[in-house]
Amino acid sequence: MKIFFLLLGLILPLTAQRQIETFVCLCDNDHQAIAPVGKAIGNGLDAAGNLYWGCSDGLSTYFKRSKKWKLTETLKPKDSPILVTLKFTHHSGKATLTAHAYRGDRMKTCLEHFFAKSRDAGKNELVAFLGHNGLMDNQIDWPKAAPPNDEPSKAIVLGCLTKSYFAGPLKKMNSDPLLLTRSLMYPGSFLLHDAIEVWLKNGSKAQIHEAAAKAYAKNQKISVKAARTVFAKPQTP
Repeated sequence: MKIFFLLLGLILPLTAQRQIETFVCLCDNDHQAIAPVGKAIGNGLDAAGNLYWGCSDGLSTYFKRSKKWKLTETLKPKDSPILVTLKFTHHSGKATLTAHAYRGDRMKTCLEHFFAKSRDAGKNELVAFLGHNGLMDNQIDWPKAAPPNDEPSKAIVLGCLTKSYFAGPLKKMNSDPLLLTRSLMYPGSFLLHDAIEVWLKNGSKAQIHEAAAKAYAKNQKISVKAARTVFAKPQTP
């Protein structure tokens, strides 16, 4: 019996389901320091029509259309900075994805929740932020740093110039960034989608970087060489 439980303990870590949690602050013309977009897609109180959530490259639409993911639950919290939470299961059965659409006027809260989750998540967890780089124009209340010897989570941050703003804080949260950016860019959810696929296959940071570059090149109709310059070069922890 002892041998059975020993073997079980060896097997479980290898088959543990991976978890992805994504924080999307809706595009908001009125409350974010952005170049204004169309009124409908820049309404931070309307998830369904929002650039980062409901449009063709928005998280909700893109992942619902993906053959890799199946929507399992939709939640609409009341009296919350979160307008919608979606839960997906990967077709392999090896991962779940939870995505939150935050009101566009609650960027500060969204970022604070993102960093807290980055700190508290474990080694089988990936935490992502997608949208306007709110650290450019928001002072947030930083969560306490991760405790010593904490198991690092993984992170992806899609927005403009995220390496300059997020790399340092993520280090304090003991979260290892897989994909950051080094230029102005469009944070379409196709980037997160393709990066996750590489991560689930235990791909390297360089492979994740390349997958993102190819996806960005296709979407923006530019060369892969040019697209590579959008993303920060992969760094070891």
